[in-house]
Amino acid sequence: MAFIDYYKILGIDKKASQDDIKKAYRKLARKYHPDLNPNDKEANKRFQEINEANEALSDPDKRKKYDDYGEHWKNSEQFEQSKRSQSRQRTQNPFSGGGYGSADFGGGDFSDFFESMFGGGSGRSGRNSVKYKGQDYQASLSLKLRSAYQTHKQTLTVNGKNIRITIPAGIADEQVIKLSGHGGPGVNGGPAGDLYITINIEEDAMFKRLNNDLYIQQEIDLYTAILGGEVTIETLDGKVKLKVPAGTQNGTKVRLKNKGFPVYKKEGEFGNMFITYTVKIPSDLTDKQKELFRELQNLS
Repeated sequence: MAFIDYYKILGIDKKASQDDIKKAYRKLARKYHPDLNPNDKEANKRFQEINEANEALSDPDKRKKYDDYGEHWKNSEQFEQSKRSQSRQRTQNPFSGGGYGSADFGGGDFSDFFESMFGGGSGRSGRNSVKYKGQDYQASLSLKLRSAYQTHKQTLTVNGKNIRITIPAGIADEQVIKLSGHGGPGVNGGPAGDLYITINIEEDAMFKRLNNDLYIQQEIDLYTAILGGEVTIETLDGKVKLKVPAGTQNGTKVRLKNKGFPVYKKEGEFGNMFITYTVKIPSDLTDKQKELFRELQNLS
């Protein structure tokens, strides 16, 4: 197995923080995403390398294994188990030989061990019957807020294969969807790895989302604020009309029950929508209108 420098792939150094890793991954994943580079095999390959690097480095435990074992990090636990087993054998019978008990793990050179487990000319082919789960894949999917409002299907290209998935309504930003068996092939007949898809929800120009609630700013004119009236509000499932009471102040907040975001995997449950009124002050009054305001000012 050729050594792959995950730090170099993400363009970071070994002292990078978890936040640095996250930022580097997101930037590169967006740049090389198959949806933005259709039919570009090199970009697709680069995208898979980025996902593989992120899988190892974004998890502190996996990162430590990678730092310690390099390209063998996925099978480090097997090495440690054999090392402990060999140590116990020596304790029970320090003069026994043969098998793994005769191997010298103390020096920290574990290349022969991995070759004996997975082939490579060590001559101990009987050991390569051990089954191992395949590599887990990491992918990201960007959604518009309005798309996340409804259950819908999406097609992703992962490792050259098109995978069609269902995105449930109400999914959250940075939520991860797991697809079992859609990762890399298993070793020696072991099960395939899993695919983990991180959802990135883009910001919307009108609606701001906080958990399952939505927030919007709604402009009303001065006359409606003073005299009262009606205003049309846009929601994610259509438009509604609201009555504006006379004397509504700038910054007044109104709640629309059950007009927020759908609750994830809870059919028929929604958050609320909160509307903040902003009163628009007219800047092009005629002389007559100004005179009327002066009269009102004198009467107050």
